[in-house]
Amino acid sequence: MWEGARLSFRTTLTPCESLVHRRDFVSRSAQSLVAFAILRQVGGCRPAAGSPLAGLRDRYFLRTLELNPVVSTYLGGDGYSPSLHDVNGRLRDYRSAALAEEARFYREIRDGLAGIRRDRLDTSERIDAAVLEAQLGFLLHQIEDRRYHGRCVDTYVAEPFRGVDWQIQQMTAGDRGTLGTEAEWSLVVTRLDAVPAYVETALANLRDGLRRGDRPDRRMVRNDGIEGASANDTYFRTTLPATAKQLLGDRPFATRVLDHIATSGAAAADAYRRFAAALGDLYQPEHDTTDRFAAGEAEYDWRLAHCLNVPRRAAELYDYGAEQVAVYERKLFEVAAQVAGEAGLRLRFDTPSERQSSVRAVLDYLAKDAPRDDDELFRWYREAGERAVAYGRANDLFDIPKDYRLDVVPTPPVLRSTIDAAYYPAPPFKRSGVGRFYLTPTNNDPGALKLNNRSSVADTAVHEGFPGHDWHFKYMTEHAAEISNIRWLTPGAVEDSSSMWEDSMATEGWGLYSEELMAEPRPGHQHGFYTAAEHLYELQGQLLRAVRVRVDVGIHTGRLTFDQAVDYFTEHVTFRPGACAAPATAATDRAACDQARRAIYRYSKWPTQAITYNLGKGAIVELRSAVQAREGSRFSAKSFHERLMRMGTIPAGYYRGTFLG
Repeated sequence: MWEGARLSFRTTLTPCESLVHRRDFVSRSAQSLVAFAILRQVGGCRPAAGSPLAGLRDRYFLRTLELNPVVSTYLGGDGYSPSLHDVNGRLRDYRSAALAEEARFYREIRDGLAGIRRDRLDTSERIDAAVLEAQLGFLLHQIEDRRYHGRCVDTYVAEPFRGVDWQIQQMTAGDRGTLGTEAEWSLVVTRLDAVPAYVETALANLRDGLRRGDRPDRRMVRNDGIEGASANDTYFRTTLPATAKQLLGDRPFATRVLDHIATSGAAAADAYRRFAAALGDLYQPEHDTTDRFAAGEAEYDWRLAHCLNVPRRAAELYDYGAEQVAVYERKLFEVAAQVAGEAGLRLRFDTPSERQSSVRAVLDYLAKDAPRDDDELFRWYREAGERAVAYGRANDLFDIPKDYRLDVVPTPPVLRSTIDAAYYPAPPFKRSGVGRFYLTPTNNDPGALKLNNRSSVADTAVHEGFPGHDWHFKYMTEHAAEISNIRWLTPGAVEDSSSMWEDSMATEGWGLYSEELMAEPRPGHQHGFYTAAEHLYELQGQLLRAVRVRVDVGIHTGRLTFDQAVDYFTEHVTFRPGACAAPATAATDRAACDQARRAIYRYSKWPTQAITYNLGKGAIVELRSAVQAREGSRFSAKSFHERLMRMGTIPAGYYRGTFLG
């Protein structure tokens, strides 16, 4: 955990920014209550009083955070409105009556929105109205049409852990490394106390879903359900009390809080121990051989249109994915040949089979420069992040504050089944808390360490750090007064199979775009920020996201089986076809196969999320080209990027016309 920089940008103030002095007052603790009140009124340049949309939208936003407490914690909802303070001590109510009331509220807002004439709204309001309509449609679809609460095993495991973890992440910093006030820690205890009842409701819903024939895939039951619940058992029983002891220090209230956490944590751990056992009895995943993850073509097409604002359909995207794979393979082969020449490797790239084997030989050569252990791996990531920031300053990519920095921390155990590296931002509506760049330790596995060799590190550091997610979220948070409240929402959940993934088009699209941005040639820098070897891995990253389009559409529409998708992944991402059939003694092949299975499993439980990287990046590239063509010599890439980031975490399809009109 590290102290997040307070950003101070040197850009021209918009009328909206001048109203709130760029939210500088928020960082002054003596004025925090005033800040909360003002932010509710002007945050996000909300429509002026009397707008037909303003009251409806703000009512929806506030009530949605009340109904989804962990989403509220993630966003720092109590920084948006003091009325959301106690929400940090709750979990979502999944009981049937509560879900019916939640759906009734969404229908009420939907009916109100239908009565608003869009032609009487200004441009920003029309964007918000379209976003609101899409979010309502998804939430009602999940509750009433799919009744997804009857199978969302991973949601029930991840949500309580994340709620507690994010609470701690954004606590008030104290003296001598302590964290959190007594009131903040009391909310942790209250949320812990809610876990046993939450788990019982989850089991009731899953039993009801099974009676309807709605059975989750065996992989989710095993990985996120049984193994994830066991990780929760350890976290609530052991890790959380130890973490709390360190962060509470010797303050007067520490002993009392620790006693409560120990008691409540043990009860939460016991609940998840029972949950794991019940899942095994309920689903018996060891005897289930049927793939049950497919969303189906109709559902997939619905999500493309209604969640991601993408006009293309699954059949077209399946072919597009193959085209993108071919594009990035060609680029990768060219750079691989250059790396081979610089290294003195005598390799041929004439035929398809030669290119496959030669790229693998180059990757094997680069893998020799692997970290000795996880400590060195983490150090390399931190150093790559520092280099990226220095490059951004030297080339004036953005106005970067002198005190901007980023750090890397180990992924919590409960999230390691599906994460290699990931970024979780600080809450945008609060000034406490820090962003986290998570990196999953390899447990010093030699094969996994080789997949994280020195040349491979820079691209991931760019995507998760600068100018990727860390920079993106810090910039958006600094400009939160210009971003409408609903453009921050993650409807359904923050990141699990209940999620809408609307926000992923913006955030992951920007992350992948950042990788490509840093590879743009500059005088004296043929590969931009990267060395040739690092650029090779950047192109492998682009290729990975192209593969995701192909396999995500494939597995969810029945065009590919799970194993076919795994084989496609090992062939086109790590260039190790047949890696999963390799002997157990082949450490690198085994690691590549494990990586592929973990990736395809993640895609199998999150339909359409995997495609948001490539499609989101493509939308930014297309929009940048269109704006550049329109503005000619007046075009400024820096201004374009800053304007784009200030649109918030929504797909570019919502505001493309605004940029061009």
